[in-house]
This record gives sequence, C-alpha cells and structure tokens, in this order.
Amino acid sequence: MRAPRLPDLERFPELHARWNRRTFIRSAAAGTALVALGGALYRLAGDDLTRQARAETRADGRRRLPPGQRVIRALRDMGGREGPGDARSFRLRVHGAVRTPFELDYAELLRLPQLEQAADVHCVTGWSVLGSVWKGVAVALLAEKAGVRAEARHVIFEAAHGYTTNVALAEATAPAAMVAYRMNGRPFPIQHGAPVRGLVPDLYFWKSAKWLTGIRFVVKDEPGYWEVRGYHNHADPWAEERYG
Repeated sequence: MRAPRLPDLERFPELHARWNRRTFIRSAAAGTALVALGGALYRLAGDDLTRQARAETRADGRRRLPPGQRVIRALRDMGGREGPGDARSFRLRVHGAVRTPFELDYAELLRLPQLEQAADVHCVTGWSVLGSVWKGVAVALLAEKAGVRAEARHVIFEAAHGYTTNVALAEATAPAAMVAYRMNGRPFPIQHGAPVRGLVPDLYFWKSAKWLTGIRFVVKDEPGYWEVRGYHNHADPWAEERYG
C-alpha cells in the first residue's frame, strides 16, 4: 500500500482553493504507518473483507461479491495506453443516434447536475474494490440532453487512442452508470483514467472505459477493443461472463 499522492493541481485547477496541505500530511503519515505493518497483515485484512462480502446480499438479491472475486482495498493499475489526462484539454462528445449531439469541456461537465454514490467494481482478473464513492454525471442525463433516438440500442464508450467498449443502452443508462471524475473525493491519477472515466459498475470493469472522450449511441452493436479479442460481449460478473 502506497501513501496517498498529492493531486495534480495543474490538471485539476478547481482543486487549488480547496486543497488542504495539513490533511495531506496526516493521510500520508497514516499510509506510511500501515506500510510498516507488513504485507502479511494487509493480505489477512483483504481475506477478511472477502469473507465478509461473500456473506452480504445486494438489494437485487444477488451476492454482493460475484463468484471468483476477492476484495482488495484500492484499484490496481491494469495498464492501457494513457490519454492526455489534462482537464484543460478534455472534451467529451455525445453523439450518434441522437437528435442533438453536443460536446462538453471539463468545466461544463462539472456544471451539470451531479451524481455521487457508493459503488462496487469488479475486474475480470478476479479483484473487486467495494464501497468506493464515485462522483460524476449520470449517463442517463447525457442521453436525455442529447435526445437519444428510439431506435438506439447500444452505447459505445470511446476513449483515448481509439479504444472503445460496448454496453447495452439499458445498462449504460442505469442509475449507477456515470461519467466519473472523482473517486473517494479525489481526482483519478493518470493510470486510472484522468481526468474522466466511465463507470458501469454492474459489468466487469473493462466496460468502465478510462480516458473517456466520447459516448456514442448506436442502433447496431459494435464490439470494442477487448470484445473482439475474446472477452465476453456482455460481461456480467455474477454470470462469470469473462470470455466469449
């Protein structure tokens, strides 16, 4: 476990007025103390969290922890070709099978009605991070603003360097799905998708595209980067839809 890192104030100018150096020093010191306890205790804590999660049930009746998953405390860096990560140059296109396509910059995204809620995420490689608080703008709100056409059936999340991933319209516009720019009150570091990433928590985490650049509504399904390379087209963790 690494100590918390100072947010990139150049990439996220709105943090300048609110950043508290004293809070950072306290949290960094706490992180250092935890590291001193050693990796063995950290693994044991993870095992306890996994056992606890396996005993919990979601509101929809499913087990909180999907089969084949274990709980860890923080997102792992799963690689990928990084986007610019700069809030100043960020643009999000909302387009495709819509009546009024539009584009947002970072400041405009923050001026839209905000969604903040806890959500669990599950990586296809077998780890889960539970209960993090995500903040952003609901995909459903963007869909409404764009006027999605009745014939649209799927959403393509577009990201840096041409990466795409496909999600059924109903799941992409579900209440928990959002364009996220904060996790637990902090901006995403570059390796986790700064400045903005998708979040579709009820599907495996590769569907929550990092370095998001566009949301495109389509009539016909278009499997994305990982889907055409053998990953499952739907990606339900509770059905273990890991591979096609």
